[in-house]
Amino acid sequence: MIVLGVILLIIGFIASIPVLWSIGIALVVIGVVLAVLGRLGTKVGGRAHWF
Repeated sequence: MIVLGVILLIIGFIASIPVLWSIGIALVVIGVVLAVLGRLGTKVGGRAHWF
């Protein structure tokens, strides 16, 4: 999710498309929050692991 967000940020910046820029920021923020919660051992969405 973080990688997809960064890709959308780059494409949105180069092509000057503000919608892609906004979606990219949202994906990066959500991805970082989920990654931090996963590292802390907190269950995310009722699951302890995502296999």
